[in-house]
Amino acid sequence: MRIFGFLLAAAFLASCGANGAPLRPNANVGVSVGNGGVNTNASVGATNGTVSVGVGF
Repeated sequence: MRIFGFLLAAAFLASCGANGAPLRPNANVGVSVGNGGVNTNASVGATNGTVSVGVGF
């Protein structure tokens, strides 16, 4: 009985986000030229419409 309860709880937790918005990846690459020379930048991340996470280089 204890195992059945654990499996039921695990299935419930796994299905919580099943109908949520999928994560959309995004990326950006840039090059700029100025008095200091040539600079490059890049960023990668993901968003689901409400929350965005990203890392810039």
